[in-house]
Amino acid sequence: MLNDAAFSVPTNGQPGDMPRNSLRGFPINQTNLALRRRFQLTERFTLDLRAEYFNVFNHPMFSPYANGTQLNYIQTPNFGQITQTLNNALGGLNPLYQVGGPRSGQFTLKLQF
Repeated sequence: MLNDAAFSVPTNGQPGDMPRNSLRGFPINQTNLALRRRFQLTERFTLDLRAEYFNVFNHPMFSPYANGTQLNYIQTPNFGQITQTLNNALGGLNPLYQVGGPRSGQFTLKLQF
C-alpha cells in the first residue's frame, strides 16, 4: 500500500526533491514494416504499389498514464493497475495508427505520368 502522507506539494516556485525519470513506464515495443514495388508500364506511366503494416507482431503496450498525466495518476484509486493501452492514453491522432495501437495496415497505389 502506498503511504499518501509521504508525498506533499512543494511551495510555490520551489522544485520538488523527486529525481528526474524516477517513475518509469512500460517499454514501447512496436515493429513496423513497409514494402514498395515500382512498375514501369510505359515510357510515360509508372505505377507504385506500397503496403505498410503497423505493429506487425501485435505486441500490447500498456500506459502508465491516466487522462494523459502521470502526476495525477498517483492520487487515483487505480494506482499500479493497468487501465488502458498507450494508443488510447496519448490522444490526438486516430488510435489505430498511433504508437501502441493494434496491428493494422494500409495499401497505396500511385500512378505517375
